[in-house]
Amino acid sequence: MPDVGPTAVLPRRPLTVGELLDSAVLLLRGHGRLLIPLAAVLAVGEQLLLYPLRLLTDVVPPIWWTEWGAFGGWWVLLAVGAGIEAVVVTLLGAPAARAAGAALLGRRAGVRELLRPAGVRWGAALLLAPVVGLLVALAALLGPLWIVGYGLHGSVAPALVLDRVPAGQVLSRSARIAVRGGGRVGNVRVLGYLGWWILRVGVALGLFYGVDRLDLVDLTDPAVAPVAAMVVWAAVNSVAYPALACLDAVTHLDARMRAEGLDIRLSRAPAGTPEPALLAADR
Repeated sequence: MPDVGPTAVLPRRPLTVGELLDSAVLLLRGHGRLLIPLAAVLAVGEQLLLYPLRLLTDVVPPIWWTEWGAFGGWWVLLAVGAGIEAVVVTLLGAPAARAAGAALLGRRAGVRELLRPAGVRWGAALLLAPVVGLLVALAALLGPLWIVGYGLHGSVAPALVLDRVPAGQVLSRSARIAVRGGGRVGNVRVLGYLGWWILRVGVALGLFYGVDRLDLVDLTDPAVAPVAAMVVWAAVNSVAYPALACLDAVTHLDARMRAEGLDIRLSRAPAGTPEPALLAADR
């Protein structure tokens, strides 16, 4: 039986919102040596992809704000950024979901297991992540609908990796799980994003202006400031993105315990049942 004490990553019972946030942090702490470097690569790629758009919209680092006259281009930049974030979190969600499934079964997954293509289904994840990104970007273009677009897709990676749902059914399953119980999963996902967004902004601004106060680099140089801001944001997102992916994984499993009796199913499963069969969704 897995540890069900206060330090358990995923106790076999429904969790409160606060416990879900704690579980996500514990999951990241246990697997940070893989998830954070992987996130760092993706976060750097994100900054490089956004750089040409930032030049076109003439935004000012470190928060990439613009004048009202260029509001339309800035809005498109925000939407594209939201879509790329969704792609990154979905990709990180594949190994995070695998790690969460192992934690629920009372063990710690190793790095090789979290990278194994068959278990993590990297091929399907790489195909689905851009679709999720496009849907979130389109929703972000419509303003408040970003909340809906982002909230509906938190279970894409867990449904793919843990539930073993066919790739063509993953988006619909994620949406169904997100709206269950008054939209609890979707609401937790948006709440987690907003919490980490506030933290990211605070830490990024602190690092950027801290470097400026220490005169380590000349941030008044228009060629240096954007690069410094990109480095800062990539560093901050290298922690925030895997944390959000871990939150998606634990929230998904919690939803399955609440609505599908996953915890009861695990307690009644015959000894020796393969792990994929234990966690796969009934179809």
